[in-house]
Amino acid sequence: MSFQAYLDNAEKQTGITPRAFLGLAAEKKLTKHGELVTWLKTEHGLGHGHATAIARLVTKGPEFVAEHHTGGVLHLDGVAARA
Repeated sequence: MSFQAYLDNAEKQTGITPRAFLGLAAEKKLTKHGELVTWLKTEHGLGHGHATAIARLVTKGPEFVAEHHTGGVLHLDGVAARA
């Protein structure tokens, strides 16, 4: 599964876009991978893989993820924004 697919599926499961997850994590001042994964699994019901993808997005940042995981293209505003 591609990194973008993990983000898209996390959105489908929760109704929260990747950009919104970035904002929520910032509001909660969550910056460590482990604490992010725990939060995503317990409060949002994500599985480990999807939680890990969101946590990586938060900890490494969108630019890093786009460069290293998605070939330079990263969609953060949700599946509907691409339709």
